[in-house]
Amino acid sequence: MPTHFRTGVSNQVPGNPLFEFPYLDPSKYVTYFNDFFTYHADEWTITTTEAGTGSATEALASGSGGLLLITNAAGDNDLDFLQLKGEAFKYVSTKNMFFKARFKVSDATQSDFVMGLGITDTTPLDTTDGVFFIKADGAATMDFLVEKDNSATTNSSVATISDDTFLTASFFYNAKGGSSSSGNGAFEVFIDDAKVATQTTLTNAPDDEDLTISFGIQNGEAAAKTMTIDYILAAVER
Repeated sequence: MPTHFRTGVSNQVPGNPLFEFPYLDPSKYVTYFNDFFTYHADEWTITTTEAGTGSATEALASGSGGLLLITNAAGDNDLDFLQLKGEAFKYVSTKNMFFKARFKVSDATQSDFVMGLGITDTTPLDTTDGVFFIKADGAATMDFLVEKDNSATTNSSVATISDDTFLTASFFYNAKGGSSSSGNGAFEVFIDDAKVATQTTLTNAPDDEDLTISFGIQNGEAAAKTMTIDYILAAVER
């Protein structure tokens, strides 16, 4: 049975102008959420390679909750990557950060993909800065990377991917989650809402770049591969 708060709920302290505001203060976090009921191409920087037959496409697909379907052209290494315009997310060691996405790919082995936060880049699979999940062609396992200036700290094989099967990939930067005496934070990694890894090495945390939502897929053979995204959430504490 739900708990009812008849006078509202506040996350502000006395003296704040929003202390009596009967809702949680939405300005405490920079937040983006997309359930893909709609899709507007002009909101995204789109990078494609179309050496094979056909053309890369991005379109809404039928399905519960809203879906975005990315389909590649049919050449080996053809790709389609999307990055949200405007780099609105900045890693700061003292601020919490969240990312969560539910998605699937048509071929778990013969494809490369990336999903997470990165700099706007024409080569998202080989980006120099970001916090993201990535899978290489020839493998069915997905890694988690924290990368700065082309130097990465990796949690390998945080998930095993299956053909045409949805999974939820999430990370939480807990600004107070580190184990060191200096009070450093930690990246906590979740697959299907279960924690699978914790990364406390922050040497390669991208603290000198603004990041944006980045995702997409590259063919691992001369056949068109697809990625289907159910939803994406990203948020960082102001």
